[in-house]
Amino acid sequence: MRLGVGWTLHGDGRTPAPGAVVRPEERLSWPRTAGLGAQHVVAMFGASFVAPVLMGLDPNLAIMMSGIATVIFLLATRGRVPSYLGCSLSFVGVAAAIRASGGDSAVVTGAVFVVGVALFLAGLAVQRFGARVIHATMPPVVTGAVVMLIGFNLAPVTASTYWPQDQWTALLTMLFTGAAVVCLRGFWSRIAIFLGLLFGYGISWIFDLVFGKIHSTVGGEAAVDHWRLDLTAVAKADWIGLPSFHAPAFEWSAILIALPVVIALIAENAGHIKAVGEMTGDPLDDKLGTAIAADGAASMLSTAVGGPPNTTYSENIGVMAATRVYSTAAYWAAAGFALLFGLCPKFGAIVAAIPGGVLGGITVILYGMIGLLGAQIWISGGVDLRNPLNLVPAAAGIIIGVGGVTLQITDTFELGGIALGTIVVITGYHALRFLAPAHLKHEPLLDEGTSDYDDSGEGEDKPR
Repeated sequence: MRLGVGWTLHGDGRTPAPGAVVRPEERLSWPRTAGLGAQHVVAMFGASFVAPVLMGLDPNLAIMMSGIATVIFLLATRGRVPSYLGCSLSFVGVAAAIRASGGDSAVVTGAVFVVGVALFLAGLAVQRFGARVIHATMPPVVTGAVVMLIGFNLAPVTASTYWPQDQWTALLTMLFTGAAVVCLRGFWSRIAIFLGLLFGYGISWIFDLVFGKIHSTVGGEAAVDHWRLDLTAVAKADWIGLPSFHAPAFEWSAILIALPVVIALIAENAGHIKAVGEMTGDPLDDKLGTAIAADGAASMLSTAVGGPPNTTYSENIGVMAATRVYSTAAYWAAAGFALLFGLCPKFGAIVAAIPGGVLGGITVILYGMIGLLGAQIWISGGVDLRNPLNLVPAAAGIIIGVGGVTLQITDTFELGGIALGTIVVITGYHALRFLAPAHLKHEPLLDEGTSDYDDSGEGEDKPR
């Protein structure tokens, strides 16, 4: 398992024994492994394909690079961390903000390329100094606030761009997706977004047959008559072909908007490592820095050719929990399927044809869930919002980030939205902590709980 590509057969290779798990270094028979790989692709489909569409990037390139990113991650972690890397939804708000300020796809990918560099360097820092460096600079109160303002900053995109294109399709899609998330169980609940997309496609097709064209805005532009579901591009697309590549472009204003997302990505990776370690019974804290650095390197490669950045996917953790199969061989199979999908332009055209009303219904839930992940970070970290040291910077940063407050620095440069909100949260918290009286600082930044990620393996993870 030097590179994590040598697996031993688990049992008879068919079905794990009752109560047994298929460990990362094990595998089932290759046909079953391939089937599990396909299941992982379906699980990440909803979010990983919606994200590049919302960012205005090529979905074919996104899925191809997600396969390559997964391979990089598996090699870097030596096969100890089963994970699929798909397009990160954390960047959707960043892309919307950059495009609203006049940036194109090259500027978007250039900005998130720099985020990949920052994430890679953060991973190296964690490898060198341990996770305490993360907890010191970004305690849960800061991380939660930044994740929350990133998610809720997207609300105007849904309200002004997607929902008005077809409000009734959006409403029905939202209701169906919400019901699927809550009411379905096991694997089906993990692909609720995907099922919501299929439902929205069907509703749009039926509405076109029954009511004909709809008169509404398209992408925030003037209202026109158009079909809800337009598959013209699908008919013209080839079955086999390369996706479209383009080089990134770098602008400081766009980079500053994107950089705060690195905080969300670090939080996602840390949570993923912790969850997988608990499920497999193999503590993976020593791999946290490697995982973060691998995620950053994979994102750099993807954005360098015009694709979106990547991150670990919780949907695939759900698949592993349901099947009790943690074999990294299944993720190699998933990466192979992703590469094949990326070479099918017709498949990408189907994804790009998702009706605006469907995206309106999906994003109402999706964006809200992203924002509320910040609240979950607060709860898990035991953040006390009755303490003004926590409350004031978080409150100010969230309002600035969600409301799009701007600060004019020069005639040609301004800070606002996500970037300004993040700066206020981070600098505000640490400045106030330095100035605050001792009774407000009853929870030290570097406590015994942070050592659980270090090489010593001592302590218990109880970040504050």
